[in-house]
Amino acid sequence: MTLPEITAEEQSALAGALLDALNPLASAMRARATGQPVERMWDAEPVEVALSVLAAWKVVDAEVERLTAVAARTAGSYGASYERLGAAWGITRQGARKKWPDAVDRANPAPAEPGVLELFGGRAELIPGPSNGGWRWSGTGADGVREEAGNAACCATKEEAAARAGAFLREHSTARP
Repeated sequence: MTLPEITAEEQSALAGALLDALNPLASAMRARATGQPVERMWDAEPVEVALSVLAAWKVVDAEVERLTAVAARTAGSYGASYERLGAAWGITRQGARKKWPDAVDRANPAPAEPGVLELFGGRAELIPGPSNGGWRWSGTGADGVREEAGNAACCATKEEAAARAGAFLREHSTARP
């Protein structure tokens, strides 16, 4: 999954919405901390106002982290793997597992998903075997040579299939060392 990009207009609208949401929180937090009325928040020293805003952003950051974990657990409950969670967040599978350790039910793992490997000008598909019975691959090198690892699973893990497919793609690249 490629991370979605937002337009400059969307980013501006997002920043405006976040600032609109932040101002009442920052004012309320400052009022509680100083005993001053909310309306007088902006009458303080600029450094104090800036620190109040920073403290409010910290609260927002913690809430975003909490809501992010909820979204990850929800996706995991629908069968998303750590690999897919990581791809959606722009991190590795291992990074997703570390960030949201309880997001995926390991007792009922999601079915293995195919993958694509593009290296050395070629392309290979990584294909799970039946009932998670290993992995196979098929690919076409940059020189046009096509190879399949057969219908039977040739590799115990997806990583092993990727390594073998990568070696094939390197061997059949058009630019050889």
